[in-house]
Amino acid sequence: MDVMEFFQLSTGRWRSQRTTHHLAFKLSETGESEIQVKALAADHPQVIEICQLHEVDPGAAIGGAFVSWQGAMEWDKKDDNHEGSTVFVLIPDAALPRQGILLRERGYAEDVPVSGRYHMDDGDGLVLTTEYGVMSTIERFWFASPSFRLRTSTVKLHGGFTTATFCTELRLAETPDMAASRD
Repeated sequence: MDVMEFFQLSTGRWRSQRTTHHLAFKLSETGESEIQVKALAADHPQVIEICQLHEVDPGAAIGGAFVSWQGAMEWDKKDDNHEGSTVFVLIPDAALPRQGILLRERGYAEDVPVSGRYHMDDGDGLVLTTEYGVMSTIERFWFASPSFRLRTSTVKLHGGFTTATFCTELRLAETPDMAASRD
């Protein structure tokens, strides 16, 4: 599977259940979210816009994905907001097309434009590595079946704190209205 096939297989609505381990505090919390994914072609206006934002030739992009989410975590306070969206753009390495640069209009950990690296591993898992100003993240996504996806992530603050997260993501059934709005 290549990275665009992975994004195409990810298209749809997902229910994500997660457990996050705050290793420094020896505590964990649970949460859940609904995630919407839409694969984007290389010539999609949002792909071109993100390339321009990062000053990358849009002709180098092979496509991307629009991802939105809405969720809650166990320890949330009244004003905590776990919703948003971002666009991913894939720029493969010329010699090794299963890896490359991943551009985003905003990161998960920091709300700023960010670029990182991606690669498809030997198990057809998508691995994303991103360095932020104060932290780094490594995420791995893989499919147990076409409608069941798994995700792990590790976030390391440069001061030494680490969180590790495990998510199970189940594809939600589409209604005819949803399928029509995706087209």
